[in-house]
Amino acid sequence: MSGNKLTVGLAQIAPTWLDRDATLVKVVEWIGKAGKADCQLVVFGEALVPGYPFWIERTDGARFESAVQKALYAHYVEQGVRIEAGDLDSVKSAASEHGIAVYLGVMERAANRGGHSVYASMVFIDSSGEIRSVHRKLMPTHEERLVWAMGDGHGLRTHELGPFTVGGLNCWENWLPLPRAALYAQGEDLHVAIWPGNRRNTEDITRFIAREGRCYVISVSGLMRKADIPDDLPEVDLLRDTADAVMANGGSCIAAPTGEWVLEPETDTESLRIAELDHRIVLEERQSLDVAGHYSRPDVTQLLVDRRRQSTTEFSD
Repeated sequence: MSGNKLTVGLAQIAPTWLDRDATLVKVVEWIGKAGKADCQLVVFGEALVPGYPFWIERTDGARFESAVQKALYAHYVEQGVRIEAGDLDSVKSAASEHGIAVYLGVMERAANRGGHSVYASMVFIDSSGEIRSVHRKLMPTHEERLVWAMGDGHGLRTHELGPFTVGGLNCWENWLPLPRAALYAQGEDLHVAIWPGNRRNTEDITRFIAREGRCYVISVSGLMRKADIPDDLPEVDLLRDTADAVMANGGSCIAAPTGEWVLEPETDTESLRIAELDHRIVLEERQSLDVAGHYSRPDVTQLLVDRRRQSTTEFSD
């Protein structure tokens, strides 16, 4: 990182599906690769730890009181990430060791909500190894609502990273104009969008957000293939019988504030792709459009954002 420039890495990898600890070992390995390549930021896909619930739409996931769905859900929660219990300590240590910031998608078992539901959370860890924000996905998409709980606004925050101000959203909540506006208002000029996988999700919206926000946009997806299903999962025969050969093909990419590609979407391979971003281009593009600055009318429209962490209880002892 020098002057107006920042080097970023896109870690497009498959999880060790539904195995938290094994996937975290892999994440740490790829943080090391990015650190050795002199990246100042590395980004991983949505719900990567322990993996996206690809079984739902393929195994009659909406059937009420299904023994199959109960068994899979129980395993999923057991493999969720308990941040307060130290499950991300190895990732924090790797970030500190390599002096690199990390965005990582996890399925969070939230202690302040009882610990038996999971949230698609986007965790930002700074280069000193400290967790600076945990953004729980505001609205799970379609069948995700059968296994994921709805998040809150607590994680709608930005962070200083070299010359940039970085923020991010999970998957389809990138389509929501108001959360995007909440990040723009905090000075975001580097937007991180994380996805479970598939180019169809990233190839249009990445460039659109870049043009709207006159910011760099990093989209990072995971991979998932039938061959990635481990032998020791509940209902493993059903999972394999109903799986597609490829369920998530990647599509990670970067768009510049002009809307042009810095890195075009890449599919079907694990990779660490690296790019150097120049903050001066942000300033040049903001000359014509700055949606939180000179091209806004706060006297006409304003956004109210509640960033309190939601909980069902408040104790006074």
